[in-house]
This record gives sequence, structure tokens and C-alpha cells, in this order.
Amino acid sequence: MRSVLRFLGGVGTVTGSKFLLDQAEGGRILLDCGLFQGQRELRRRNWAQFPFAADSVSSVILSHAHLDHCGYLPALVRQGFTGPVHTTPRTADLVAIVLRDSAHLMADEAANANANGWSKHVPALPLYDEKDVARALDLIVTTEQGVADVDGARLRMHRAGHILGSSWVELTLAGGTRLVHTGDLGRAAHPLLRPPEPFEGADVLLVESTYGNRRHDDATTMRDLADAITRTIDRGGSVLIPAFAVDRTEVILYRLRELRQAGLVPPVPVYVDSPMGLAARDVYLEAIAAGADELRPGLTADTLDPSWVRELRTAEESETVNHPAEPSIVISASGMASGGRVLHHLARFLPDPRMSVLIVGFAALGTRARALVDGAPSVKIHGRYVPVRAEIVDLPGFSVHADADEMIAWLSTAVRPPSVTYVVHGEPAAARTLRDRIDAELGWHAVVPKQDEHVLLGEEQ
Repeated sequence: MRSVLRFLGGVGTVTGSKFLLDQAEGGRILLDCGLFQGQRELRRRNWAQFPFAADSVSSVILSHAHLDHCGYLPALVRQGFTGPVHTTPRTADLVAIVLRDSAHLMADEAANANANGWSKHVPALPLYDEKDVARALDLIVTTEQGVADVDGARLRMHRAGHILGSSWVELTLAGGTRLVHTGDLGRAAHPLLRPPEPFEGADVLLVESTYGNRRHDDATTMRDLADAITRTIDRGGSVLIPAFAVDRTEVILYRLRELRQAGLVPPVPVYVDSPMGLAARDVYLEAIAAGADELRPGLTADTLDPSWVRELRTAEESETVNHPAEPSIVISASGMASGGRVLHHLARFLPDPRMSVLIVGFAALGTRARALVDGAPSVKIHGRYVPVRAEIVDLPGFSVHADADEMIAWLSTAVRPPSVTYVVHGEPAAARTLRDRIDAELGWHAVVPKQDEHVLLGEEQ
């Protein structure tokens, strides 16, 4: 009998990461438990029954707290999964924030659909609710980046440098096969986090490819950010930045602080309109106070909580920046404009040519952020089409995913090359490009797997 690896998500797309490991000697382990986002046909997959009995899954390992890696967990629990869920302590803290917010948004979306007749299902229901989230959170078992036994395999979680608490996962199976799953790999240039721990090698490797066909240019990104803010303010407009609540909001605050200190942008009011983003920032502030070793040295509370930031926590406070009395900068979630408070701001900002909307990072196919980047003349928000007259600025360099060169550099540290490398978590062109580079530059056997495909693991790999 051989161990089997099944690709249940994060294949052909950057969302829905789920990789199921059926061990020959041991339990059934799910590597990440992500929600599909973006295109409608992808989102529909969230509603399909999990392809195996949920209670047959022995354990889940979460690489980090982004929704596309942890957001399906309450749905799995609703179907009968009883745990445990292994992750790092700070990922656990952030997962609690992310999943509670996800359940809240799902409830709001269902209520809006019922009130306005948007759904084919009557009544429209959320995929999961707060009770499912509470049950899921109760299953989490934390481990620092070290060694733990998981269903017959030895687990080690290594610093990934993507967001706080993020790890790349190493599993050594009972038969000796060593499997590594990168999750989302961070950047050496991340302003808040230390770089990913080096990769020493594996028998089987799952490598993400979000930016497998792109390169980041940090100097150009910062210049473009400063220029976009300055010209918007000069014409009397305000800047809206849709930003992921976890890590991206913190990175944007850090970069704005740099630009203000250097006198490169006007000192206009900066609003953070994201209760989830503020809660996530508090986790970062706690890590700074504790001197967490995954953070870069020298960070202080003022790095992420400067005096000039104005926090908007209530819905009434949020409404005040839809018609700003003076030019300002508004940071609001969600990052891909798929839900949350940012939708109300987009509905107000997009029709006004004085305004700017800055897309700071990767925008998946099928999201409003991607439509804006691709030049859509209008986008649909809350059942109505909104014209796009505001300036749209694409700043992909703010992503905290390793780019293609950084990924190749990280892989190159391997003392023992994998027998096979599966290129996952990327749109098709990005995955193919990274696969070809791994083959040409490293001489490794690399494969882009298909959705629902399964492969055998073992000595013959």
C-alpha cells in the first residue's frame, strides 16, 4: 500500500488550497483548508460536499491565516470533521479573526440576497455560521515552529515570512518519505517579517506559484504609490486602498509612514476602516511587544500605530469617509473587493474622476479588484452597476508572495532536490512558467497537477 496525495484545491487557481494526504501507515491529513474565491464557478465549489467523509479526515494542518488557506475549515466541521487542527500560535490568533469575519460577511450576504431577491435559492443561506466557527476554533492545537507527531507523521513548521505566524510545512511519513508544502512563501524584502527559513530539500514538494511569471520591483512600487497619492490629493480627490486585513493593512501603514517621514506624500488624514484589520494589527502589536523572533528587529508599536492614523470601528464612522471633507486616504477590506466595507466606499469613489483606487497586491480572476485592474468600465456592487471614472492604479509589488526569482532562489538552497515538484496555487500561466523555470534552471522534475487528481507517494517517486 502506498500513500496517496490528492489535489482538492489550489490547482489552476490561487484559491481554495486543499491537499489531502492519505498515508499508507497513518491517518488522513489535510494540508490547508482554504475557501475558493473569485470566479463564480470556483465559488460554487465551496458548496459541493467534501469528496470524502469529513469525519474520515484525521487532522488538518494550516500553513497560515489567509482565507484561501483556512476559510473552508468551518464548512468541514459542519460536515463532521472533529479535529485536531495544527498550526502556530499566532496563526491561531489570526485564524480566529479571519473566520469570525468570514461568517459575519456570509450572514450579511445571505440577508442581502434574501432582501433583494439576488439568489436562486430561497432562502439564501450562509456556507457556515458563527457556531461552526466556534467549533472549528476549539479544534486548534498550536505548536511553535518545531517538531510534533501528527497521525503517524512527524510535523515541522518552518518560518515562511508571508504573514505573521505563517509556515512552510515539512512532513516526514512513517516510511521515511519527506513531503514539503510551501503554503504561501514570503519575501526577503518583507518590511515587517524575517525571510523564509531556507529549504534543505524533500522527496515531494508542493510549491506555490502565485507570482510564478512575475518579478517585484520595490523601488518602482514605492515611487508609483507616492506619485498616485500626490496627484490625487493635488486634484482635490481622496485615495481608497482595498487591502487584506491581515498583513497588507500593516504593510501599507508601514510604507505610508516611510513616505510621510521622507516628505514624499502630503500629510493628509489616513483612515483604517476595517474592524478586522484593526484586530489583526493588534495581534502584530502584541507580537512586537513580545519580541517575536519572526519579526524584523527594531519594530516598535509606532510602526503600525502612528498617531496620525484614524480608526473607524462603527458603521456610522465608516459612512463619514464616503464624502470626505478634505482629501484623505482610506484603507479598507477586503483586498480583492469581494466583500466588506470597502464595497460601500467603492460605490462612492468609483464614479468620481478626482478619486483614485489603489490595488495593492495580487487580484484573482473573477474579483472586482481584478476587473478594475483589467480596465472594466463598470463593476457590479450590491446588485447595481457602478461606473468606473476614478483613476485605478495597479501596485502588484505590494504582494508579500515571493516572486519568480525569489522562489527559484529559495528552491536553489536545497541540498537534496525533490524527486518530484508539484507546482500549485497559481493561475495556469504562472504555474506553467514556474514549472518551466524549475525544469530549465534547477533540472528538477516539475509537474502542474490538475484539480481532483491524485498521485502515489513512495520510493518510486
